[in-house]
Amino acid sequence: RLLQKYLDVLLNGRSGLRIFFPLCGKAVEMKWLADMGHSVVGVEVSEQAVKEFFSEHSLPYCEEPVPEISGAKMFQSTSGNISLYCCSIYDLTSSIVGKFDGVWDRGALVAVNPCDRQCYASLMINLLEKNSSYLLVTVSYDPNKHKGPPFYVPESEIKSLFGNCCEIKCLEKVDDFSERHRQWGLDYFLEVLYILKFV
Repeated sequence: RLLQKYLDVLLNGRSGLRIFFPLCGKAVEMKWLADMGHSVVGVEVSEQAVKEFFSEHSLPYCEEPVPEISGAKMFQSTSGNISLYCCSIYDLTSSIVGKFDGVWDRGALVAVNPCDRQCYASLMINLLEKNSSYLLVTVSYDPNKHKGPPFYVPESEIKSLFGNCCEIKCLEKVDDFSERHRQWGLDYFLEVLYILKFV
């Protein structure tokens, strides 16, 4: 829903973008964007999730090793517009996957171990072209009541991770509180959407 609502902010009037999905799982948005003519690249450690993505959308694909990364595989749709790397995100470099015009990060930054955030942010900065747009969804709750994941990432931390190379703007905060969050001992849970523009 958030991606649909703010797609124009991500695309910024451009077509045929290369869009990166960190820790993509089997996100349905990948097919949605590919069908619009964009080129989608994802990374996911679970080979099962990657294969299920292709089978659930009835997409034929081929599978090949990634020579630069030991044990890694790349699954690519036969049409060529969806490429999913099955490996640790920290093994990727721009020399392997190229650079991107946009990122849809829903549930990736909030899933990485807080001690790895600096490493994650450096990687993302390294993978992005100038003038790219990064849509980032974080979660907000009382971190004294739940330790994560998903981990609480305050706005101050996003500014310290990305602030020296991009403009950061909060687009929307959505109440996403559910019974599951109540069971975690929380009394509120928000999804917070930011746009990071690399200038």
